[in-house]
Amino acid sequence: MRTEQIQIRGDYIRLCDLLKFGAVCSTGGEAKNMIENGRVFLNGAVCLLKGKKIRVGDTVVLGDHTIEVVGGAS
Repeated sequence: MRTEQIQIRGDYIRLCDLLKFGAVCSTGGEAKNMIENGRVFLNGAVCLLKGKKIRVGDTVVLGDHTIEVVGGAS
C-alpha cells in the first residue's frame, strides 16, 4: 500500500481533482469511473460523489493508494 500526503491550498479540493492531482488516476474520466463504481473510499466509507469536497484531515483510498490531505498556505 502506498500512502501519500497531498497538500492543498484553500478550503477544499474536489474528489475527482484530488485523484488526478495525486496521480492515482491519469484522467478525469478514469477518476469519475472509479468513483461511480464504488471503488473510492473517503474516511473509510464508499464515496460516490465525484464533486465531493475533500478537506484537510480527510483520507481517500483507491486500491492500494492512500491519500492523506494536509493543509498548506492559503
